[in-house]
Amino acid sequence: MQINTTSRRGLGRLTVALAGAALCVGISASPTGADPLWPGGPEVPGVSTPSAPSTTPSTSPSEDRPLGRANFSTPSLDPADGETVGVAQPVVIRFQDAIDDKKTAEKAIRVTTSPEVEGYLYWVDHKEVRWKPEGFWPAGTDVTVEAGSATSKFTIGESWVATADDNTHTITVAVDGDVVRTMPMSMGSNDNPTPNGVYTVGERFADMYMDSSTYGVPVDSPDGYRTYVEYATRISNSGIFVHAAPWSVGQQGNTNVSHGCLNVSTEDGRWFFENAPKGAPVIVQNTIGGTVDATDGLTDFTTP
Repeated sequence: MQINTTSRRGLGRLTVALAGAALCVGISASPTGADPLWPGGPEVPGVSTPSAPSTTPSTSPSEDRPLGRANFSTPSLDPADGETVGVAQPVVIRFQDAIDDKKTAEKAIRVTTSPEVEGYLYWVDHKEVRWKPEGFWPAGTDVTVEAGSATSKFTIGESWVATADDNTHTITVAVDGDVVRTMPMSMGSNDNPTPNGVYTVGERFADMYMDSSTYGVPVDSPDGYRTYVEYATRISNSGIFVHAAPWSVGQQGNTNVSHGCLNVSTEDGRWFFENAPKGAPVIVQNTIGGTVDATDGLTDFTTP
């Protein structure tokens, strides 16, 4: 068992990417769905506009030293107590008020893992700090997070990893190293290529509208769209989803035609929607889209 709170503020993992156009954003078709997302949309509930991260190094509490006195009110913790999450889920600590003295705040934070997992803290902005391991979490790790008066104990589930490969135009899902499903896929076209990188499974919607106006492209413009989709699983805050796209089944497995999302059949979209755990990694590789912005908020495990 080890307690790890090393700070790497210079990495600057921000909550929301403020630069670059979102490729495939939407709003839920149901009253309880998501609001339009950045860029161009209103603020996402629970997501703050980031400021530049601090680069000042700090010391952290050692394993045999008690936690320091918190200079913050009770924060919210994600994952929540009792959750089981995927191997690419960071610890997210959100404060009620801005933290000016980050060094003091860090002394009141402790992440304990069993078995031992090396990791580090990194500030998103003055109201959010995160912790992640150097690589993916080992499956079955038990994690305890203490931040002032808040505590969360959660578990890392099985190693559920999806790989979207533009060379084969497929998404391959492996669980604990064994391939369980291979799905033909169409991702971003040459005009809207999907960036490479490690994405993280977030929220999901049984149905929603993909709407280009949420990032500044009018629906009635040549590049605009407003499309109803089913079984949409978010993998980036900038608006990339894995979703059912029955209109592109003929291109899935051979040609990229989407605005950036990962298009699959209705059957495969539903399977992904029902089986991909929160915090599971989706590795996108071999595209012409460069590398995804590591400050997106669901791309913490991407190497910039």
